[in-house]
Amino acid sequence: MEAIVAARAGGPEELVLTETDRPLLADGEVLVRVAYAGVNFIDVYRRTGQYPVDFPNVPGSEGSGVVCEVDDAVTSVQVGDRVAWVDGTSSYAAYVSVAADRLIRVPDAIDLDVAAAAALQGLTAHYLATSTFPIELSDDVLIHAGAGGVGLLLTQMARLRGAERIITTTSTPSKAELSRQAGATNTLNYTEFTDIADELPRAVKALTGGNGVQVVYDGVGRTTFDASLASLTSRGMLVLFGASSGPVPPFELQRLNSGGSLYVTRPSLWHYVETRDELTRRSGELFDWIARGDVTVHIGREFPLAEAAAAHRFLESRQSTGKVLLAVDPE
Repeated sequence: MEAIVAARAGGPEELVLTETDRPLLADGEVLVRVAYAGVNFIDVYRRTGQYPVDFPNVPGSEGSGVVCEVDDAVTSVQVGDRVAWVDGTSSYAAYVSVAADRLIRVPDAIDLDVAAAAALQGLTAHYLATSTFPIELSDDVLIHAGAGGVGLLLTQMARLRGAERIITTTSTPSKAELSRQAGATNTLNYTEFTDIADELPRAVKALTGGNGVQVVYDGVGRTTFDASLASLTSRGMLVLFGASSGPVPPFELQRLNSGGSLYVTRPSLWHYVETRDELTRRSGELFDWIARGDVTVHIGREFPLAEAAAAHRFLESRQSTGKVLLAVDPE
């Protein structure tokens, strides 16, 4: 089969289309013919060596496709089922083996490209908005990278849960418009700030009557962390769920006290879908929202599998909006 293989840690040029063997099934696994693979920053972190993996490496933890072979012990899915996954391995390939109990059934009403685009980022937005900091009526929230894949979904879920004010940061007027279409009440262009750590919190507090927001969802990390802390109201929570600009340096915990008894948490999706029941519940609710039209999935761009390196460059360029996919064997 064809697969993207990185021989060593490095830049996007390490992602090379290669002929390799189909994966063999272990107990409890199924073989899936991949339709689409999701491209995520965690793939970049692994490719560069920021997150350790073994090389040679076939990237990708997310995708969608059709079951084509089932281990004898598996009864939960069968050949022909349409499925998605968020914590598989080696998804930049024509075929992937996935543990049956980690598969998500895709309803007939949802296309496989939408399922792949919604799986990891949709479940991330779901746990952020409903569990890490459960948004309630009248909450004011700040969402960084509002036109990104998680940002657009999280904005829509904040609206569904009744947030009073949804402030997002973006980098261009077109991204700001996309964020407003998703439900943002206010957008702030962070490229217009000369000192984001000082000017962004002042802008946020001007929009909230001087109070600040109850929660900041920050997937950017290093460049926004100080501004995020300073944008919170007393006893507010900074949810740091990513680090697209780099990891946050160590900081003095006394800052949380002086800022107003603040909270900081660094969650991960994997801890919110640890069990089969939780994975099924979250994905079921997510797909229900999508099927009803309550949440719209924005696919920013699709690349052929062979152009995985270009997809990584595009993601890292900050030009992307919504989800970036690799089209492997589309419906």
